[in-house]
Amino acid sequence: MQPLESGRRRVVMEGIRPQVDGGRFAMKRIVGDGVVVEADVFTDGHEELAVKLQHRHEDESEWHELPMVPLGNDRWRGEFSVHRLGRHRYRIESWVDRFLSWRHDLEKRAAVGQDLHVDLLIGMELVRAATQRASGIDSQRLAQFAERIAAEGSFQSSSPSTRCAVAAHADLLALMDRYADRTLATMSHEIPIAVDDERAAFSAWYELFPRSYGKEIGQHGTLQDAIARLPYIAEMGFDVLYLPPIHPIGRAFRKGKNNAATADPSDVGSPWAIGGPEGGHKAIHPQLGTTDDFHALVAAAADRNIELALDIAFQCSPDHPYVREHPNWFRGRPDGTIQYAENPPKKYQDIFPFDFECDDWRALWEELTSIFLFWIEHGVRIFRVDNPHTKPFAFWETCIAEVKRVRPDAIFLSEAFTRPKIMYRLAKLGFTQSYTYFTWRNSKQELTEYFTELSQSALADVFRPNLWPNTPDVLHSYLQTGGRPAFIARAILAATLGANYGIYGAAFELLEHAPREPGSEEYLNSEKYELKRWEFERPDSLRELLARLNRIRREHAALQRNGSVTFHAIDSDQLLAFSKQAAIGDDKVLVVVNLDPHQTHSGWLELPAEYADGCEAIDLLATSAFRWHSPRVYIELNPQTAVAHVFHLRR
Repeated sequence: MQPLESGRRRVVMEGIRPQVDGGRFAMKRIVGDGVVVEADVFTDGHEELAVKLQHRHEDESEWHELPMVPLGNDRWRGEFSVHRLGRHRYRIESWVDRFLSWRHDLEKRAAVGQDLHVDLLIGMELVRAATQRASGIDSQRLAQFAERIAAEGSFQSSSPSTRCAVAAHADLLALMDRYADRTLATMSHEIPIAVDDERAAFSAWYELFPRSYGKEIGQHGTLQDAIARLPYIAEMGFDVLYLPPIHPIGRAFRKGKNNAATADPSDVGSPWAIGGPEGGHKAIHPQLGTTDDFHALVAAAADRNIELALDIAFQCSPDHPYVREHPNWFRGRPDGTIQYAENPPKKYQDIFPFDFECDDWRALWEELTSIFLFWIEHGVRIFRVDNPHTKPFAFWETCIAEVKRVRPDAIFLSEAFTRPKIMYRLAKLGFTQSYTYFTWRNSKQELTEYFTELSQSALADVFRPNLWPNTPDVLHSYLQTGGRPAFIARAILAATLGANYGIYGAAFELLEHAPREPGSEEYLNSEKYELKRWEFERPDSLRELLARLNRIRREHAALQRNGSVTFHAIDSDQLLAFSKQAAIGDDKVLVVVNLDPHQTHSGWLELPAEYADGCEAIDLLATSAFRWHSPRVYIELNPQTAVAHVFHLRR
């Protein structure tokens, strides 16, 4: 049974939005974003309610407060903006406002000419009670209003109509609102908001293996060689340079070319088999360079408005110092050996997973968290996390919270190609961005359903997609068989459907499409296991297209967020049409893509309703313009000449 005092709190709150799992997890926003809050707030009877929206940053002691406005049917709305990085909170407070209720009834009685003497005395008592909650000049002003309503002192000759006018005075209303009786107010729970900076919401990633960029064929590349590639990356407009693990690579059970179980002495191994005699997760592979070289790369990238992202893979080669120094951090087998990674029937003898449930788990968790903090001290704040779904949820919640405490603008990209609920849980736990199923969504129906779910459902408050048409691990059959038009289509879709997107560089713009074997999504001669030599000056390179796409993204605010994507009818199963609208202003981009890389397709497109009476459509890919004067327009796309249109619509 509730305490009697709680029973006197008559206001009910329901349907508070937005929130994630009842406020258990923080919703995501960007600095400068508005937060629109709605809730059902009501009480028994016919009395008036005061409903207030309160918010604060986590390091503020005082709440900022603003009124919520009624929308009808007991639904209320308020909005505030978040202007600082870090955690914010909001809550709703509401109470039966006896003064507003009294004023409302007074107006109705006055309208029909009833005797108002007693009613005005009731109002006087309500105002006098407020003088006790106020102080200083405000208390004095309230006392004067009470006298005027009661017609006391020098106001004794005031008429009822004059006294009613006093009750409606704007200054009195403001004072009574400021010093309302909140003794029996109902307070909602506090709802958290994680506020990140702009790059968390809008970024273009380029993945590069520095070791493949040696000056001579067969020469191991260095971080200095990566610096030499920065102008090329900057010219294409990418603002995040993502490096696979840069640490020493183990020799024990090293994999050979194409993931062969036996390596030749010259094989360089997988960067994800982390650790050797030279060090582990806090060391740099000696063939890549030194700490000074790493700092030089961070600085040189920053000069070109590019940030460095590091791959964090919590696993070890058998040669990692952790294996020698902390064998209890790994799971032993009955024969005395350490359990290597497996995904039966596949075996990864070159990798030992951590045992997050070991007896020394606290020390293990602290050490792994310190890896992020170590690289933050060396100028990195963006991390791509390898296979986070194979580590405990509780670890990520505590780890990310600690890193964010030190560096509130840290960005974590979750590389979890797994079941949806697990992917979404990781986002709730604090991962800033997430890989998606985009790579495997290729039909019109698949793309429409998936991106409607990501952008229009409650997922949009917590799950930020980062779209990758390829990765070093995934070469989809669409790219294997579709030729250059397939790469163009996927690049345009990734760059326009997603505010965050990335490519496994060189392999993508140079159209790498040969699988290791039929039916495989692994690359033939994968860069994961050998040094590559890329021909960047090939005439069929997509570098110019990628540069144009990234320039379009920077120039059009409509493409810088995910929530506004709307799919439009076009009578062809192979043509996908969608638009995106800027949150502020009238920037509108309409994209039409031919999903079939082999055949020409055409159809009649239904324009967004607001442009049905006529508009100008500027094709940002072809730099041509059209004037449309009807709600339906004819679109034809030949994949050999124009895979897609990206239109800027203007009325």
